[in-house]
Amino acid sequence: MTVITNIEDLRVLAQKRVPRMFYDYADSGSWTEGSYRANEADFQKIKLRQRVAVNMENRSTRTTLVGVDAAMPLAIAPTGLTGMQHADGEILAARAARKFGIPFTLSTMSICSIEDVAQHAGEGFWFQLYVMKDRAFIERLIDRAKAANCGALVLTLDLQIIGQRHKDLKNGLTAPPRLTLPNILNIASKPRWALGMLATKRRQFGNIVGHVQGVKDMANLGAWTSQQFDPSLNWGDVEWIKKRWGGKLILKGIQDVDDARLAVQTGADALIVSNHGGRQLDGAQSSIEALPAIVSEVGSQIEVHMDGGVRSGQDVLKARALGARGCYIGRAMLYGLGAMGEEGVSKALEIIHKELDLTMAFCGHTKIENVDKSILLPGTYPTA
Repeated sequence: MTVITNIEDLRVLAQKRVPRMFYDYADSGSWTEGSYRANEADFQKIKLRQRVAVNMENRSTRTTLVGVDAAMPLAIAPTGLTGMQHADGEILAARAARKFGIPFTLSTMSICSIEDVAQHAGEGFWFQLYVMKDRAFIERLIDRAKAANCGALVLTLDLQIIGQRHKDLKNGLTAPPRLTLPNILNIASKPRWALGMLATKRRQFGNIVGHVQGVKDMANLGAWTSQQFDPSLNWGDVEWIKKRWGGKLILKGIQDVDDARLAVQTGADALIVSNHGGRQLDGAQSSIEALPAIVSEVGSQIEVHMDGGVRSGQDVLKARALGARGCYIGRAMLYGLGAMGEEGVSKALEIIHKELDLTMAFCGHTKIENVDKSILLPGTYPTA
């Protein structure tokens, strides 16, 4: 096998090993996928200033994210159906994050349940919440996250309705996959994935099946989820959730300065500049392009994080230079997971950390806490 040296190597291997519908679920955006592509492309436009003859000894990428110590300014983003990229995927990713020393965020739409993952996660175990119409279920989810000692609640605000994702529609995405002839033939070509799935009992949405009245199998679940995402979600609901949760709250999906101001007013601990990986509003700004204006407006009042298009340690450094306290990776983690399981997630983190560490040094810094936009070439990066 080719030596793995970057995230792209992991992506290529994941594409070979993961069934098409689940690989496409991870590696796609909505509509034209313009915002999905822009998330990555806009990072590449930003150029770095190389500095020389500076002491590069004793480097440190350590920081904190909402008070949690982190080996670098990075967390694993919540990603739905992670356990369909690889058997027990959420558990494996949480273990890799714990060993590396960064936070891991579990999605409401995970395959492994909160309780399953809690046994393997470290101090930085966070839970991401989607707001459903069934508010009693949401209350139970919040209470389960508390009982599992989740250190922060990540409330996603940009999925009141689901963006049109053409590949998912064409593939007939379900979890577990329907046993149609095309699916059977495709899965037969992925023996590692199939054997792993046969060996686990976790093949459905672990936070939902068995926890909602009337949802006992995927046939019922499909109808339930299509009806349950709440288009009436508003800032008053954020206040209710904050009070019910009582702990650290992170608001995910902020793209607009006006919304950033409203996020501050809720008393949240952090916000995540995010366009949902280009999976919701196609044509929205890339996250890195939206970041500076939001940092300028509210960065002194709330921690500003970002996700979308982060594929390297250089991306992490550029986001940090533009004011993000930390970044999240979703696809980069999923590529590693699909390619090599827990080992692949660890490899993805090692790659990103090494790239971050070396690039920081080449830019004349030894401490991530001292990095600012002076490391960027003027005229190449977005401004407020």
